[in-house]
Amino acid sequence: MEYALAMNEGPDTIKAGTGLLLFHPSTGETDRIDTDFFKEDTDAFLVISTRTTAREVEQKLEFYDVDESSAVILDTLSVERGYSRRPAEHIHYVSSPDDLGGILECTRRFLESHDGKRRVSVDSITELSYYTEDEEAVFEVMTELLALLREFDAVGLFHLSPEVHNQELLARYQGTFDGTINLSEDGEVDVSI
Repeated sequence: MEYALAMNEGPDTIKAGTGLLLFHPSTGETDRIDTDFFKEDTDAFLVISTRTTAREVEQKLEFYDVDESSAVILDTLSVERGYSRRPAEHIHYVSSPDDLGGILECTRRFLESHDGKRRVSVDSITELSYYTEDEEAVFEVMTELLALLREFDAVGLFHLSPEVHNQELLARYQGTFDGTINLSEDGEVDVSI
């Protein structure tokens, strides 16, 4: 199975099971790339948000005109921060951003319960590392998420801000993923798969 990539800067399609690493500056505007990833050739998508709440994710999807009926959101922030949670079938919560087991379990449930072409976004690996204070544990969970993508013929986009990680870890991530998308400070995009 092939998925449309929907980015002018890269190939037209990517294979099922592909995990892409989005390198971006810490101040980079990643919303455009993230939402373009969801817009086409998608029956359902999961947003694993460690930076923003479910409400903010919904606002982003609406602003960029993404079909919200296909969206499932995993909000990792609201419970820990004591924010109000709006019960909804398409919104799930874990207790905190460092609940790596909960994130894995929610991703598996999403992939098992949705048919067709499924996409997953992790926004972001950098935030997970900040909350867990254990980059090795986060790396292991990312490899498990990549294995789930392959098992269920899904595709994924994983955000990472390289300036806050050491070069050895960045090289390990780059070697683990199937391709990279580099977003520069000035908004230029380079795709390598």
